[in-house]
Amino acid sequence: MQFLQRFRFLKDFYKASALGLLIWLMFFELNSIPDQLGNWWELRELKAQKEYYEEQIVLLKKEQASTLGTDKLLEKYAREKYFMKKDSEEVFVLVDKNGEPFEK
Repeated sequence: MQFLQRFRFLKDFYKASALGLLIWLMFFELNSIPDQLGNWWELRELKAQKEYYEEQIVLLKKEQASTLGTDKLLEKYAREKYFMKKDSEEVFVLVDKNGEPFEK
């Protein structure tokens, strides 16, 4: 009886039921509130990654359109991007202060 005197609001059935439901949802439910917050945070991160990869796809499509025009452009791209060379030649790459190769 002393327990009920300390927590008088639990005498009301609806308040006690609401408190019990809240405790159940917070800790015991499969889709508990902390789990839902974690899922929301992960969804936010995945949306940011999706935007990044969509931007990369657009850049790669532009790059592909510019290099696949002719064999000469394809060879130029392979030499500049992947530093490919023939067996009988040496390649020197000139870079700026930031480490980026110079454009012609």
